[in-house]
Amino acid sequence: MTIKQRLDAEVLKRNSVNEINEDNLDPILVAQKYKNPTISLICALFAYGNVKQIVKFLESLDFDLLTADDLTIQNRLQNHYYRFQKGEDVVALFIALKRLEKETSLEFVFKEAYSVDKNVIDGINACISKILSLNPHQTQGYNFLVGKVTTKTKGAGALKRWMMYLRWMVRDDNIDMGLWSGVDRADLIMPLDTHTFKVGHKLWVC
Repeated sequence: MTIKQRLDAEVLKRNSVNEINEDNLDPILVAQKYKNPTISLICALFAYGNVKQIVKFLESLDFDLLTADDLTIQNRLQNHYYRFQKGEDVVALFIALKRLEKETSLEFVFKEAYSVDKNVIDGINACISKILSLNPHQTQGYNFLVGKVTTKTKGAGALKRWMMYLRWMVRDDNIDMGLWSGVDRADLIMPLDTHTFKVGHKLWVC
């Protein structure tokens, strides 16, 4: 059996609704409960660190606040924090995304930029720019959370959580939600980090 055949077989094995569960946690477990692109982005952006702590934090959030006024959001989330993000950063993200949804949608912002050259990085950069313009909150934790405009696809700052979010939105299978249409799965990128490099090196693909 070739390496490709082995990997294809593993994909088929893992592409199961039972793959993600309370005993095998993943941030998409929370996102799947809502099947909402904005809530899914919040789940993806906070998806760093210990997975149990990620899911615990996400489950502590009241996503109904995405339709609340700014003061209510601030009062309800000011004491929420996760690793590098203080309460003010969580509040800022909710307010920015609430404003975005009132004006347009993440899908529209992404696809308008992506469709020019079929480049997903252009689409992500457009979303980041839009979020930052709607609520110009600047802290180290917030900048880490939202990300910055870049063309990097490897190493630190390679937008890994955004790339994961796109996989959730674009691929439609037993795990990913496929909430967006009009984005070619072939254009999706898996950023190269130390873990993917090690696996690729062992498979002789990088």
